[in-house]
Amino acid sequence: MALSPKGRRGYAAGALAVTAALALSACGSDSGSGGADTSAGTGSGAAAVKLVQPGKLTVCTNVPYEPFQFKDGSGNVVGFDVDIVDLAAKKLGVTQNIVDIDFAVIKSGAAMAAGKCDVAAAGMTITPERAQNITFSDPYFDATQALLAKKGTGATSLEDVKTKGLKLGAQASTTGLDYAKKQGFNPTEYADSPKELLALQAGQADVIIQDLPVVLTWLKKPEVAEKFELIASLDTGEQYGIGMKKDADPTLVKTINEELAKAKQDGTYEKIYMKWFGKKPGELG
Repeated sequence: MALSPKGRRGYAAGALAVTAALALSACGSDSGSGGADTSAGTGSGAAAVKLVQPGKLTVCTNVPYEPFQFKDGSGNVVGFDVDIVDLAAKKLGVTQNIVDIDFAVIKSGAAMAAGKCDVAAAGMTITPERAQNITFSDPYFDATQALLAKKGTGATSLEDVKTKGLKLGAQASTTGLDYAKKQGFNPTEYADSPKELLALQAGQADVIIQDLPVVLTWLKKPEVAEKFELIASLDTGEQYGIGMKKDADPTLVKTINEELAKAKQDGTYEKIYMKWFGKKPGELG
C-alpha cells in the first residue's frame, strides 16, 4: 500500500520484538490462531518449511484494500494478493490462512517477527526502510499513485492542489503519504483506505492520494463516479513485494520467488491480473 507504510505502506532492531508483542496484543483479527513457528508443511516438490500453523500458510493483510484484498459477499477474503499467495501455498501443499491486522504492524515487520504470520501480502511497496526489518520477495506488482478529487476543482496535479489551497488527504503509514510529504504537503491522515474515501465524500478533504488500482476500483461504483474523478496519475516507480521476517526460511523465500517467476512465464500471472484489473500487465495506468 503502497502502505511507509505504505500500498494498504522501522523499528530499531533491539526494540522490535517488544514493540511487536505490544502492538499485536492490541490490533488485528485472526481467521485462525497465531503463534510461534512450530511445524512444517510439505507439498509436491517442496522441502519442509517451518510454518506458524501446521498445514497452513498464514498471511497478514489489511482488509479492505480492494482489489488486492477484501471480503466478498460471503465474507471470504479475496483479491489479487490472495490469488498470488495461493500459488506458493499450493506448491507447499498447504492452505492459505488470512490474518486481518493493522497495516502499520505489517510494514514495520513486527507482525512477522512476532510469529503472527509467515508472510505479509497487503499491497506493500518495497522500500529500503521496510527492508531493514522485512525480507521481501521479488516484485510482483508495478504500482503508481493517483489523485482522486471531487468534480469541479479544476486541479490536474499536486501543484494545482497546492496553488488552489485544496485540502489533501492520505492513508496513514503509506508511501502515498510519504510522497505527498516530500512534495511539501502535510496531508490529513486517515487510518485506512475506506476512512480516506469517506473523508473525501464528507468534504473533509478535497483531494486524496491513493494507489491507482484502488482509485480505479472506487470509480467503478456509481456513487463515487457521480461526484468524484481521477485528476492525475503519479508515476512513483513503486513495486509491491510479499513480506517475510528478516531471517525467513530460505526455502519459503525460494518457493515464493519461483512460483512468481513461473506464473509470469506460463501466463498464470496475466490471468490473475486480468481477473482483478480487467487489463493486461502494463496497461493499467
